[in-house]
Amino acid sequence: MHKRECKNGLLSVMQKLKGSAELELRIVLLGLDNAGKTTLLKCLASEDVNTITPTQGFNIKSVASHGMKLNVWDIGGQRKIRPFWKKYLENTDLLVYVIDSADKKRFEETGLELSELTDEENLAGVPILIFANKQDLGTASLASEIAEGLNLHTYRDRVWQIQACSAVTGEGVQDGMNWICNNLVNRKK
Repeated sequence: MHKRECKNGLLSVMQKLKGSAELELRIVLLGLDNAGKTTLLKCLASEDVNTITPTQGFNIKSVASHGMKLNVWDIGGQRKIRPFWKKYLENTDLLVYVIDSADKKRFEETGLELSELTDEENLAGVPILIFANKQDLGTASLASEIAEGLNLHTYRDRVWQIQACSAVTGEGVQDGMNWICNNLVNRKK
């Protein structure tokens, strides 16, 4: 099990950032329903990931440490909620987009949603971290295949990263957090 990787995610980012005074980051966590957004957020907050129910509205987790704060907005991904996503995008420092790597039938749908998000005025130039989640499942597609299918190479107006992970085991989550630290914090200074 890789629970330890997950438990230290946000904390390690905060420790790396402690030289930055009063840094506050707004992170929006999006993706289709059942992609694993809430599980990922609970993993980052070192909470139990065994009791997750579908998010009907949104969850917010703020982690404060050393004068800094990461405000993570986890917004439901059901089709009826998605039109409201854009209401949460103002002043976003980072978009974290979560994909169920094992749900090949929905790759086209998730790709369209991501493409529409990158066209949003409030997300112009905003970095994107894509978590190719559920890598612990045998049917999961590789992150590189997903990146190709989503045409991520065409996103030239922003920095982006796709990170294979499992929100349940915590594997790969720390690597994504390190990417946030290395790419976002330097931009905010």
